[in-house]
Amino acid sequence: MSETRHGADASSPGDLVTGSIESDVIVVGAGPAGSATATHLTRRGLHVSLLEKSQFPREKVCGDGLTPRATRQLIRLGIDTSVDAGWLHNKGLRIYGGDRPFQLDWPDLADFPPYGLVRPRADFDDLLVRNAVASGAKLYELANVTTPIIDPRTDRITGVQTKDGRRFTAPMVVAADGNSTRLSTAMGLTVREDRPMGVAVRTYYTSPRHDDDYLESWLELWDGEPGRSALLPGYGWIFGMGDGTCNVGLGILNTSSAFGRTDYRDLLKRWLDNTPAEWGFRPENMTAPVRGAALPMGFNRQPHYVRGLLLVGDAGGMVNPFNGEGIAYALESGEIAANAMAEAHYRGVGTPSAERALESYPVTLKAELGGYYTLGRAFVKLIGRPEIMRICTKYGLPRKSLMRFTLKLMANLTDSRDGDAMDKVINSLSKIAPAA
Repeated sequence: MSETRHGADASSPGDLVTGSIESDVIVVGAGPAGSATATHLTRRGLHVSLLEKSQFPREKVCGDGLTPRATRQLIRLGIDTSVDAGWLHNKGLRIYGGDRPFQLDWPDLADFPPYGLVRPRADFDDLLVRNAVASGAKLYELANVTTPIIDPRTDRITGVQTKDGRRFTAPMVVAADGNSTRLSTAMGLTVREDRPMGVAVRTYYTSPRHDDDYLESWLELWDGEPGRSALLPGYGWIFGMGDGTCNVGLGILNTSSAFGRTDYRDLLKRWLDNTPAEWGFRPENMTAPVRGAALPMGFNRQPHYVRGLLLVGDAGGMVNPFNGEGIAYALESGEIAANAMAEAHYRGVGTPSAERALESYPVTLKAELGGYYTLGRAFVKLIGRPEIMRICTKYGLPRKSLMRFTLKLMANLTDSRDGDAMDKVINSLSKIAPAA
């Protein structure tokens, strides 16, 4: 079978390629994790085949809000995050719980920019994949990967095959195909049941609150008047999109007794029916159907490297257990994985030295995030109990210093060196906690 070395342009959706397409790395999935991985790899001189089962632009379920942690990674990718480039900036977080809302600005840090961002996922993913293609990656749309190609001599993955019969070969393969990650499953990597999982639903409404420059988090969802009705499971969010609409949604953790037994769409409606009518969160103002997605948290699929396959983003369960943020960690894991693969490539893939470079990927992930995610697992167990959540919101929200600490902890925003006392405490806790 003939082999073709690819160029840097994106393939057309109907482009049928005969033979086997060879590259240095295959990235399966062109969401944020896959596009970031491809961008960092090509900038290090590697040839990358970026495979996406759908066609851009395409929709994904997401809150559309990005913290400064994600903003930093976009800057590292060379993305223009200015308002002139179409981004809506946010200043911080407004928290609803207890008697009144509480507003906090993002911390002023050396390691992170002082602003977050909002952008629709369809546009966001399209921007990232175009950035990857501009950097040199070859994009194959409508390339639905069905099976890995395994070398029977080494038992290593050496490529993938798509539903339409195309074969892609490379000595290193990246699974960036999301929570379901059929590729990882085919390689025998299953979900760890001892790790947290969330479910989120969201929709869009036309609303006068569309230009709010704070992300909004609701820690208490009431089925009626607050304090005089049933407290609903989960937490909610309202993110102004700056285009006349708001992204509104809620999430539930599997540590809640209501997980798996709740009509999430009905839960969303019951919460929003009790928000002020002038906000516009009523059925007649809904502009998109309610859609849901799973949130794989705390490294719930491991190992993150095995037999030539590296897991990034949701495929490796990298959603932050504290706040449900996934994009920042998808982008970060893509960069860490690219560093390891570039090192392996230039050492000579297949040599013991190159294998050690690839094995450094999960080691680095655990060093960077393992202890923090272990703290997050303890956190989700606590807030899965409604009485604990009520105590936290009643006694915690009025204390501004405590809430600043909580914001830094939940958003994972600390300076790694020369930070303040809060930073030092959070960093120390993350270091002493066993890696997830």
